[in-house]
Amino acid sequence: MKTILTVAFFVLCGAGSLWAQDNAQAMPNSATQNSSAQTGESKTSPDSDKADLYYYFSLGHSLEIQYEATGGAELASQSMEAYKKALAMDPRSSVIMERLAEIEAKSQHIRDAVAEAQEALKVDPDNVDAHRLLARIYIRTLGDMGAGEVQKESLDKAIEQFQAILKLQPDDPYSALWLARLYRFENQHDAAEKVLRSLLEREPDNGQALEQISQLLIDEGRSQEAITLLSQAAADSSAPDLYDLLGDAYSQQKDYPRAEQAYRKAVDEEPEEASHRHGLGQALMAENKYADALDQFKKLSEMEPGTADNYLRMAELYRRLGHFDQAEQSLLRAKQLSPGSLEVLYNEALLYEDQGRFDDAIKVLSDAIAGIKAQGGESTSNGNPSNALGILYEQLGRAYGEAQNYPAAIETYREMAKLGPDSKNLAERLTIEAYREDRDIDRAIAEAKKALADSPKDPNLTVTLAMLYGEKKDVEGATQLLQPLLQGNQKDVEIYVDMAQVQERGQQYPQAEQSAGKAGQIAITPSDKEMVWFMLGAIYEKEKRFDLCEQQFQKVLQQNPDSPEVLNYYGYMLADRGVRLPEATTMIQKAVNLQPNNGAFLDSLGWAYYKQNKLPEAEEYLRRAVDREGHDPTILGHLADVYLKMGQSERAAELMERSLSEWQRAVPADYDADKVNETDSQLKNLKKRLAQKSSPDAAKPQ
Repeated sequence: MKTILTVAFFVLCGAGSLWAQDNAQAMPNSATQNSSAQTGESKTSPDSDKADLYYYFSLGHSLEIQYEATGGAELASQSMEAYKKALAMDPRSSVIMERLAEIEAKSQHIRDAVAEAQEALKVDPDNVDAHRLLARIYIRTLGDMGAGEVQKESLDKAIEQFQAILKLQPDDPYSALWLARLYRFENQHDAAEKVLRSLLEREPDNGQALEQISQLLIDEGRSQEAITLLSQAAADSSAPDLYDLLGDAYSQQKDYPRAEQAYRKAVDEEPEEASHRHGLGQALMAENKYADALDQFKKLSEMEPGTADNYLRMAELYRRLGHFDQAEQSLLRAKQLSPGSLEVLYNEALLYEDQGRFDDAIKVLSDAIAGIKAQGGESTSNGNPSNALGILYEQLGRAYGEAQNYPAAIETYREMAKLGPDSKNLAERLTIEAYREDRDIDRAIAEAKKALADSPKDPNLTVTLAMLYGEKKDVEGATQLLQPLLQGNQKDVEIYVDMAQVQERGQQYPQAEQSAGKAGQIAITPSDKEMVWFMLGAIYEKEKRFDLCEQQFQKVLQQNPDSPEVLNYYGYMLADRGVRLPEATTMIQKAVNLQPNNGAFLDSLGWAYYKQNKLPEAEEYLRRAVDREGHDPTILGHLADVYLKMGQSERAAELMERSLSEWQRAVPADYDADKVNETDSQLKNLKKRLAQKSSPDAAKPQ
């Protein structure tokens, strides 16, 4: 009890002393006059009035502190009453006005608080605390208002108050950060940048300022400036938060190797801070370094045992690595921590798809959609489509596509389109993709034209239509669509690569080289460079300029040794030619380890084993490839060759017939006349041998 009384005493004395320092000159006369005017009595002694004034002010402050600790509404009322009594004794005291406004604001008497704070500023325009209070009130009201004009008014008033504070106290970082934030909200980026740079001149390692300005620069497409700024700041202070921001900036640029380096430095400096490991884990996932990423999320699951997201990421990584049992265990733990989570159900469906259990995946997703609809969750309270429902529809359509039930996939996307404008736009693209996967290119083009008519300025739809023209080897039509999209900046890299792909599909290899070369001239980021090198490698491979092809693929692997697409393409090219087969097998196996359920990768590995006459291994992987890509004529032909070599002629003949049938449905850019003729001739000879073998005459002695 003694300790509590002692603390209260010092609080009272401290509050009175603080007030007295700012009002020592004005207080005696005003207090005395006010007291006399109110009572009508003879003037009391100045000391007596001063004591009363201190008492009521201190009482109000003490009650204010108790209100903050307990939230008791009666304490707030008593505090306001005490402050008002003090203010009655000194009506011109801006300090008392500011404190009264503060407790009114805290207890949600907002109008009274604003009026009191404004009155305090009339008395003392340089009252920083009153400016701060008004700024806080206006910021608080921003989140409570729906009307745009009213919100704009509060935003402008908050900006005005922070501007006033910074005129009085230019070195106030809190106000500078808020002012910059509000400027950015109003799209006054130049003003925000000016405030932040001024703050950073005084405090070069201010993490919040660096975060704001780096995000501002990235949003304006000036990511390299953000990286330069953060790199310099990190070099000067080596603060882990700066390395974290640098990792974020590199991630925004999709420069994941450098992002990984930055996050690792943050982890090294502060290993127990979970946010650094989250960034590192995500960067490693983006680099396809699944095993390394898994190590990070395992550590995070120990640091944050109650966080379901860590187990979801572990499940995703186990799934990508083909460790399905561990993936199921991680999902079970995530489900325990977050029962009813749609994200858990979503990942469960993905796991079933990777296991080839498409019916189970479809059931999980369909049940989840039905559950949301039953709860009236087709739209949110403000009428916007539910993001969760849209995501589930999208994945359900993909599951139908994986099961090669394209009509059901398209119907699912049509249901998705009913959710709202954003979902409709995505559903249109998914519908186009479903028709393309079903090799109905004409219908895909019709859908793309229809969508583009509704959104003629959508560059993504324009590119989609151009690539569909490329599937039909209509290079001229595709180029006419892509050419106007060039802007003369770094974004042209993707457009030039798209042109190169269309030209390569149309067998216009010199033109494809030129387009890829133009992309290479302006490519800056590692991801853009990888894209260009991969494209050039594919072009050279089609031209059978294998040395040049290898040079391009090796460039990619030097920068990104875990690129599954390059590992697979490079390895398959060697295996198909029958050269350096152990090296080819190692590369393809690495690609399969990174993506265990990729049908094309499984086919490459099976073909590499076939070339080495390892027929049991070849059969295993090619059967798995057929399970994943049962309509691919090349994969069917490869498995037929394995059975033919194993002496299983009837199974080989059946697969050759399926392969020829699928070749007839192939899109023009994929159709390989030489391969079709070869398979047809091979099948005819095989059927003759089978017929001779089964003929009664064949059994008679000659």
